[in-house]
Amino acid sequence: MSAVDPHALNGKLPRPERTVEVLVIGAGPAGTAAAIAAAKLGAQVLLVDENPVSAGLMGLDTPLYFGGRMTSAVQRQARMIEQVFAANPDLETAMELGVEIALATCAWGAFVNGPGVGTLPEPMVGLADEDRAWLVGFKSLILATGARDIALSFPGWDQPGVMGANGLAALLDRYDAFAGRRIVILGSGDLALDTARRALARGLDVVAIVEALDEIQGAPDRIEMLKKQGVEFLTGQVIHRALGGLDGVERVEIGPVGGPVRTLDCDTVCLALGLAPAIELLNVLGGALTMDPGRGGHVPVVTDAVRTSLLHVYVSGDAAGLAGAGEAGIARAAAQGEAAARAALGAAFEPAAPAPSIDAIAYQLAWTRALMSVGSDAVMVCQCEEVTRGDLLGVQPPRYLDRPERLAARDIHSLTADGPVNQDQIKRLTRACMGACQARRCREQVALILTAATQSPAGAIPLAGFRAPVRPLPLKVLADWGEAAEMGAGWDVWFGIPEQWIPYRDIGTERAAMHIAILGGDMHL
Repeated sequence: MSAVDPHALNGKLPRPERTVEVLVIGAGPAGTAAAIAAAKLGAQVLLVDENPVSAGLMGLDTPLYFGGRMTSAVQRQARMIEQVFAANPDLETAMELGVEIALATCAWGAFVNGPGVGTLPEPMVGLADEDRAWLVGFKSLILATGARDIALSFPGWDQPGVMGANGLAALLDRYDAFAGRRIVILGSGDLALDTARRALARGLDVVAIVEALDEIQGAPDRIEMLKKQGVEFLTGQVIHRALGGLDGVERVEIGPVGGPVRTLDCDTVCLALGLAPAIELLNVLGGALTMDPGRGGHVPVVTDAVRTSLLHVYVSGDAAGLAGAGEAGIARAAAQGEAAARAALGAAFEPAAPAPSIDAIAYQLAWTRALMSVGSDAVMVCQCEEVTRGDLLGVQPPRYLDRPERLAARDIHSLTADGPVNQDQIKRLTRACMGACQARRCREQVALILTAATQSPAGAIPLAGFRAPVRPLPLKVLADWGEAAEMGAGWDVWFGIPEQWIPYRDIGTERAAMHIAILGGDMHL
């Protein structure tokens, strides 16, 4: 007969509100295709998507880099829901097949039993809308969470009008709520060319496409098409600074590193230098990740292109490794989504063809070095915590704390003398990437700056970890959880350690029992 530990959580955690056969996170091309395929195979499917994103989250550049270029239309959720359905007609197909769709609902965490936890009643995902948070169990989970924008800093980037390619695509195509007219695009790969095509199709002015390298990176046929439409390509040049007024960007200065600059009038600077697969939920789950520059950076370890290292957890689309830009990328993502659904339900499937492999990290690193050459150390890197490039490379504490003189001798080079650079360590020392945007504007660029400054190999800086909640949530939403009485029974605040409340000199003496008695036995606060 084994003794029961009254402090243990075993059997105390409540079961989720419900359990579904297939839970799909993300209703882009991959997620919608996965939901449709699973429904056709007779499965019970719940498709969750955080769009339409609230105006408040957009202001935090979550989940994409919107750059403050939203119109007031984003304030009307009913209109936004209509736009989401209009932008993705396959959602109606999914509904007709019996798929349950939860829009404006974010997945803030995902949990399975493993080395770190063994008390869950079943695998589950944490969901939330503007009013409440809840847990849903799953038999199979498909992560089709897409990709985030890569942001790189330059003087003036911390003002409205500087945004990412995926953020611009969302405002143009999904929401029809973009507030700009004249755009300068940084980068010249297929992502940048697709961004220019999308903007021109909406009647916007693409003032120029700027490339730090000496050659344009994208497909020649797309380049020629854009040139015929009057788009100017500027190679071997970077943005020196963005100038603006009350409404944000009004003009930019462009020129070679160390060379003369010319001024271009625009209201938007679109960073189309790359995307980062959105792996937050898989990271929180404990899924295996690897650095693969050809797939976009830190990506899931997969077999058959869709199976992760975790049982019954699958990935597809950009979250599995960038599917690519344009119509070919959409088709590739949809094929991956269908393959993930069939794999989850034990049906035969053909793994989707991967996207063409391009060393994304080397390209982003080249841009990082170029921008570091034209901007001073006063350039802000982490906007939320106001960490400058000088603070980051000097490994200095936050500006609201005292900075003792002895810390002036510390910098990134003295730190590397003690061992390899770790981004989580830098985060704790400087608070870079600790802000409300949850590092969506700075996680990748901090790693790139550290790589450039320490002359480390591309991709050598370890990934800074994610923790739930992976979306900013109001405390009222997280706190509104009806904890069962058995959760509190036998619970000592710090892991059942009575000595935490006993004076050090009394631990191990006859006075220890007196303190425990005074505190009431279980010391639950």
